[in-house]
Amino acid sequence: MSHLKEPLHPEGPKLSRIVAGMWRLDEWSYTQKELIGWIEKCMDFGVTSFDHADIYGDYRCESLFGAVLKEKPGLRGQIELVSKCGICLISNKKPFHKITHYNTTADHIISSVQQSLENLNTDYLDLLLIHRPSPLMDADETAAGLNRLIRSEIVRNVGVSNFTPSQFNLLQSRLDRPLVTNQVEFSLLHADPVYDGTFDQMQTHRIRPIVWSPFGGGRLFSSDETRAVRVRKVLNKLAVKYQADIDQIALAWLLTFPSRPFPVLGTGKIERIEKAVGALEIDLERQDWFALLEAYHGEPVP
Repeated sequence: MSHLKEPLHPEGPKLSRIVAGMWRLDEWSYTQKELIGWIEKCMDFGVTSFDHADIYGDYRCESLFGAVLKEKPGLRGQIELVSKCGICLISNKKPFHKITHYNTTADHIISSVQQSLENLNTDYLDLLLIHRPSPLMDADETAAGLNRLIRSEIVRNVGVSNFTPSQFNLLQSRLDRPLVTNQVEFSLLHADPVYDGTFDQMQTHRIRPIVWSPFGGGRLFSSDETRAVRVRKVLNKLAVKYQADIDQIALAWLLTFPSRPFPVLGTGKIERIEKAVGALEIDLERQDWFALLEAYHGEPVP
């Protein structure tokens, strides 16, 4: 299903249209054999991109995934590895971290990437993201580290996560290569990127965002908060019309945006991955799309 792989940026990598998120990998309690099977099934459905961060699972998830690549090194050339750095958590593995903080210095970025490569049993990352913007980010310093990694070819592409448009522009102004994405929170419960300029900026430069928490951390399906109840009512109605599940309708809504986001699904259940891929085939009518936007706001569009 290679047709599911599309470019993030005119000069950037191709990722699968649905990205598998690894932030809960340690909670799935898969044996290595089971994890290999899960990865291979993802690939069967055309999901070949896997989203990591150095901190996931208290700094454990990358190594769990890397053990698979050590056992089956042939998989590496068939998948895309994304990882992130810059957040420093309090952890027994990092005894020198006394407080949660951000570090976007060149030395920290480079050492984090080297550790991620070791953890993942690979010699390059397809995409590295700065995980969060730091108030202490010196754009020259951060860019120097990223430029060095790109020149060394152990990082093929760079981007950011959770950056505002102005923060994105600041870092881009110092880089030798384009930032190829901004990974941001986006769902029918959190549509800020539509209104804060993030998606406008992405479309202006023909950059495609990656979006995390496309179901609001599951709140879209279970929360009794007013917005979730409103949106869920419309999702259920449209699910009948399109003969689909409500999670597929929610993804179809997201996928309709002209910036053409890549959603990250943090699930270990392969049936949910399969359903997400099925959402790519749903073409929401414009008025149905706006019915969900109306439910998000709780009032008709002006």
